[in-house]
Amino acid sequence: MKYLILVVVLLSLFFTSFHSPKKSILVAFYNVENLYDTIDDPYYDDEEFLPSGVNKWNTEKYRIKLNNLSKVIADIGKTNNMSCPTVMGMCEVENETVLRDLINTPLLKACNYDLIIYNSRYRRGVDVALIYQKDRMVVVNSKAYPLIMPNDTSFNTRDQLLVSGIIDGELFHFIVNHWPSRRGGEERSAPLREAAARLCRHIVDSLFGTDSLAKIIIMGDFNDDPTNKSILVHLNAKPDKSKVKKGDLYNPMYEIFVKKGIGSLAYNDKWNLFDQFIVSYPLISHNIRGYKLIKAAVFNASYLMQKEGQFAGYPFRTYVGNTFTGGYSDHFPSYILLQK
Repeated sequence: MKYLILVVVLLSLFFTSFHSPKKSILVAFYNVENLYDTIDDPYYDDEEFLPSGVNKWNTEKYRIKLNNLSKVIADIGKTNNMSCPTVMGMCEVENETVLRDLINTPLLKACNYDLIIYNSRYRRGVDVALIYQKDRMVVVNSKAYPLIMPNDTSFNTRDQLLVSGIIDGELFHFIVNHWPSRRGGEERSAPLREAAARLCRHIVDSLFGTDSLAKIIIMGDFNDDPTNKSILVHLNAKPDKSKVKKGDLYNPMYEIFVKKGIGSLAYNDKWNLFDQFIVSYPLISHNIRGYKLIKAAVFNASYLMQKEGQFAGYPFRTYVGNTFTGGYSDHFPSYILLQK
């Protein structure tokens, strides 16, 4: 009888270990397209998003925008059998107030999010930010890195945000980006994004200098595709997992874009994948314990797409010109899933 009981207990432990839910970390990123409040900030150019501005931005439209974004964030969680993303980077966020309003919407309040955002020198006043579940992650450090162009003192753009936090006993470093746009043309503006890539790589190398096996997750709207020089050369994010080694970065979005043709935004009937995730070697190496990258994807649910007209299939944005459409954003969000 003793042996029978022992066998039953061992079998129970065996099946429990194999069938219990795996621990997961869901990290998402979303360019939320001009998430402004309705109050004038004298330090930034926010006039078009005021009740008196050309967009006639008001409280009703603001609430619609918040509820739309909260649905998207919650649905990214549901798609991955989770209540919410564990951590989520964003860009085009005006300030802490709009971010607090977002995480306190009915769909997100139970996610127990807190937030980190720094105001940059960027003249339009929209910045990068990070929200995270307080019961999953303990933040140990955060810092904003400005991109300075020594030959152009008038240049300003969004800062790069570094947030370091502990999740389930593992230290992660999240770098949130929104690199300079392609205004003026892709080729002409490329040096600005290449400079942003070098700044991001500097942050990465600083982390590796402290810990050669640092678990780093880079996310953002890079305004470049996985195939561009800024990503491949200056950030040195490798597209081939088999060639990634200690001290390297891996870009899982390359295959999504090149082999599957999936993008996160469209312009002139061409898809781009600007909204990317890039991870460090320990998150793909099975020789190192802990969480591993399982999946990378673009969240392009059908309700996020324009249904008719010239731009059918494009992201369903909040405004077309100065006309309020009640949409979501001009970008689809992206995400990665990590599991033990």
